[in-house]
Amino acid sequence: MRPVNIPIRSLMPEPEDAVDYMPIPREMSTFEMPRVPEPGTDADVAGARDVLATFLQHFGRWLAQGGEPPALDLAGLAPQALRVLNETLGEGEVAAIIHSGHEIRIQESVFSGVWREQHFDAGGALRHDFLLAAPIPNVVGQLAQDGGATRLRDLALPAGAMNVPALVHELQDAMDRCAADRPAHVINLTLLPLSPEDIVHIDRVLDGGTVVILSRGFGNCRISSTAARHVWRVQYFNNMQTLILNTIEVVAMPEVAVAAREDLVESHARLAELVQWMSDSIATA
Repeated sequence: MRPVNIPIRSLMPEPEDAVDYMPIPREMSTFEMPRVPEPGTDADVAGARDVLATFLQHFGRWLAQGGEPPALDLAGLAPQALRVLNETLGEGEVAAIIHSGHEIRIQESVFSGVWREQHFDAGGALRHDFLLAAPIPNVVGQLAQDGGATRLRDLALPAGAMNVPALVHELQDAMDRCAADRPAHVINLTLLPLSPEDIVHIDRVLDGGTVVILSRGFGNCRISSTAARHVWRVQYFNNMQTLILNTIEVVAMPEVAVAAREDLVESHARLAELVQWMSDSIATA
């Protein structure tokens, strides 16, 4: 029997244009233990190790007993030791900047929940450089709260406003009920049928925050305090910096910016390993 070639024709019409999918991120940052510099005249590994060992003791005591989060001021540390410390701590996913009388810059290290908090005077000179452990530095939530009013601005509605009156009412009600033991009240602006006038109005009502937080994980998340107490703008961007999710959260601090206790416990263990590696490096040298 001879094979018979049967032509097969697709019943689906050919698309006029190729389907264009949005590219997605291909890589995700993961933890990698920092490299310990070689001891030398320009690398004070012992000085940096001693600072971390002291900090580690306070860190462990705080995890066990609670109380005020541990903090060391590094402003007087020798330049060589500070340089080694900067290299070993690195930069993590979360950073923040605060404008409240003077500028405060905050950067998480590669150890989740271990932060650098730097205070600058009006002339830009460094006043304090704290190494601290906390879910997020207390100054972030405190200054955001101090700079926020308990009532939303009462502004005249623009012509063309549709759903923003209900949105403002919902926000004020969530602010009145906000408490430490309550979950965040989240409003997803991306899914709401808002007119351009609605968007402009809510921006005017909330404009004026002092704190901006950037969380760089799988894409970027920008968290901004507002002129209203406990009200945050939380916006998610993909790797092409396209806004993909636009929300308002009514909560003391958005969870995406906060290190969990499990992360802090793990960071304490990894810092202990780092201190041991530094000690071994010094002994070998």
